[in-house]
Amino acid sequence: MTDTNDRSPVFVHPSADVEVGAKVGDGTKVWHLAHIRSTAQVGAGCVIGRNVYVDAGVTVGDLVKIQNNVSVYQGVTIEDEVFVGPCAVFTNDFRPRAQNPDWKITPTLVRRGASIGANATLVCGIEVGEFAMIAAGSVVTKDVQPYQLVAGNPARPKGWVDERGEVISRDVDNPPQRG
Repeated sequence: MTDTNDRSPVFVHPSADVEVGAKVGDGTKVWHLAHIRSTAQVGAGCVIGRNVYVDAGVTVGDLVKIQNNVSVYQGVTIEDEVFVGPCAVFTNDFRPRAQNPDWKITPTLVRRGASIGANATLVCGIEVGEFAMIAAGSVVTKDVQPYQLVAGNPARPKGWVDERGEVISRDVDNPPQRG
């Protein structure tokens, strides 16, 4: 259930299913009814909430918090320190059909430090930039720039945030200087 370099124990609730072959990093907590597939990788110090599904081939970085009722499907990569709010939805198929022999996974990348609000939907094939913030209930159909705040359906730029998530500008066309 864990990597061989354990320093701090992994907690797996008795009702959770961590398949043989899954890699779960030091200090990660896997809560009630979560399911981590055999070739998934979950980093150290993560919190995997109740009823979270982490599909085969998914990579989740260190210090990630995935809240209750989130499914992270094959093709999704989540980097370090990302927050995924309750009931957020990732897709991995642009043209879903019950029967499609030509189906191909369309990848999604969530960069370090990004935050995804509750009930947000991320349509596959996008990249969410570092420390970007997606408001609750948003439907994200396009890439989100680093530090950008987006909201709505479809999600549109609403401003810029800092690494703590504080809004620092509402000028959607001119990101603040960093450095």
